[in-house]
Amino acid sequence: MICIAIANQKGGVGKTTTAINISTALAATGWRTLMIDLDPQGNASTGIGVSSADREASSYDVLVDGANVADCVMPTRIPGLDLLAATVDLSGAEVELVTAEDRAHRLQKALRADLAYDVCLVDCPPSLGLLTLNALTAADTLLVPLQCEFFALEGLSQLLQTVERVQQRFNPNLGIIGIALTMFDRRNRLTEQVSEDVRSCLGQLVFETTIPRNVRLSEAPSHGLPALIYDHACSGSRAYVALARELITRLPEKRIAA
Repeated sequence: MICIAIANQKGGVGKTTTAINISTALAATGWRTLMIDLDPQGNASTGIGVSSADREASSYDVLVDGANVADCVMPTRIPGLDLLAATVDLSGAEVELVTAEDRAHRLQKALRADLAYDVCLVDCPPSLGLLTLNALTAADTLLVPLQCEFFALEGLSQLLQTVERVQQRFNPNLGIIGIALTMFDRRNRLTEQVSEDVRSCLGQLVFETTIPRNVRLSEAPSHGLPALIYDHACSGSRAYVALARELITRLPEKRIAA
């Protein structure tokens, strides 16, 4: 199983929207997909149509109580896409994990079980705390959504430093599969400037596909649907389909690790 963490410590850059729509696109192409919600706000769970009342087990149970992932996942309305939801309990996990044994490896150990998925995407909280550290330690690779604005560039530098530290101490195999430019507005000169700066620094690491500012992307979560289902023809949905295609070309051909 390939594990992809979707992380950026800056909030509001499109992490959850990216996690939901890329997961949906991968499932639609036949990949058996698991989405893990590690954000205490639980927006990925809500955005995929799973209400708080329906979350009997969650990523908290896996991280803190050592529950089996297979016992905690639940199906979604998207064929081929299962969810390990988040609950408000997860907000206390950072404190509870401080004294836990192997606190940075809890998710990694849980995902070593024999799970019937080709790919797993982890939606991380907007911080570089223990929850994100668990995701980066467990992940094979990292996808970074980056909003096209100046402060996002500063945050990217900090994230890259964190990735380097994780590689040195916890997960030497962690790589970055790509940077996805989000909330792209061609009418805004700053957007073009940030895009040019990021591409000049990181080159082919930046996905060719950009995700535009799009009202339908913002509306979809309130209906509990990925934008790809809420309005598959909108510019945001088309962009995420293109991004998923580009992502697949960068993934290993072998979906299930031996």
